[in-house]
Amino acid sequence: MQKILVLCLGVGMFFGNADAAYTRGYVRSNGTYVSGYYRTNPDSTRINNYSTRGNVNPFTGKAGTKPLNKYGY
Repeated sequence: MQKILVLCLGVGMFFGNADAAYTRGYVRSNGTYVSGYYRTNPDSTRINNYSTRGNVNPFTGKAGTKPLNKYGY
């Protein structure tokens, strides 16, 4: 039973973040280091972005503030 539970948790962690991608940290040309972060996978919509108003980033708990479209709503 314990082996099954561990297997299920491992599979869930592997497939659980299919909508997120990790962006590695990097150094800007002025020498400033930018830490790595998780972001939604790129697509043609804003509705599923962590930074869009009404959404919450599950990794940081921060609420989105950007408008849903270019018209401000």
